[in-house]
Amino acid sequence: MSIDVEDYFHVAALAKVIHPDQWGSLPSRVEQNTERLLALFERNNVKATFFVLGWVADKYPQLVRKIAAGGHEVASHGYSHQLIYSQTPDVFRKETMRSKALLEDIIGAEVSGYRAASYSITHKSLWALDILAECGFTWDSSIFPVRHDNYGIPGSPRAPYTIETEKGHLLREFPLTTAKIGGLSIPAAGGGYFRQFPYPIFRYLFNNASGGGSRPQMFYLHPWEIDPDQPRYNNASWFSRFRHYTNLDKCEHRLERLMQDFHFGTVSQSYNAYKPESSQSGTRLTTQQMVGLA
Repeated sequence: MSIDVEDYFHVAALAKVIHPDQWGSLPSRVEQNTERLLALFERNNVKATFFVLGWVADKYPQLVRKIAAGGHEVASHGYSHQLIYSQTPDVFRKETMRSKALLEDIIGAEVSGYRAASYSITHKSLWALDILAECGFTWDSSIFPVRHDNYGIPGSPRAPYTIETEKGHLLREFPLTTAKIGGLSIPAAGGGYFRQFPYPIFRYLFNNASGGGSRPQMFYLHPWEIDPDQPRYNNASWFSRFRHYTNLDKCEHRLERLMQDFHFGTVSQSYNAYKPESSQSGTRLTTQQMVGLA
């Protein structure tokens, strides 16, 4: 179970109508929504990994401490929620180090996991993996093995694996979930897919990907996805509004159903549950090999 802790105005779907300069003046809802998720997880005895955006941690350090105090895993979601392939390596390095140091200072413990904004480690930004390793991260969950207009490395492994970076660093990768149906990889990781698919279809896909619950898979959600009362931006494109607002009123109930249908833990717990002899967790790919995946 993973939560990308960001506010409604951080999302890529609204980036064309909300500029980062506006963020500080907009009504924030990330704290109350994250606390709702924490209460939901407590009721269902679920521990999750929270990928916290540095911008949020700066504003609400008490929220990050509350996440850690609840026994959840704290990981990094970068600082400014910009697509990695739109940044220079120097800017990415500075933001990544800033966010990691901020989170570690708040919780008083090492932060070893990372997730890119909008899963933006793609063929165009594999250079970021070396920077993650150099910053002290040991695992990542940014690579989606699908085709998408904003993210994805089609053909990359569907089960956890190890990446050998260009400079020889090793990073554990826990990819986002896909189900294999008729030879096609169907996204089944959460987020918009969780809200847009009817729940029985999503449950079927997630069950398919997990081998009936026998193989840990990655589920993700954002705090704003359980908040139907958030401000609406009708000047966004139809497609962006569809992606962002569909079934917000149904998401929290569906999430509770999902936690009753499957067992969830933190990313680190789930990664460690894989056995090399029964999965791809023993697979090692170099970044050069990943460039050739399609």
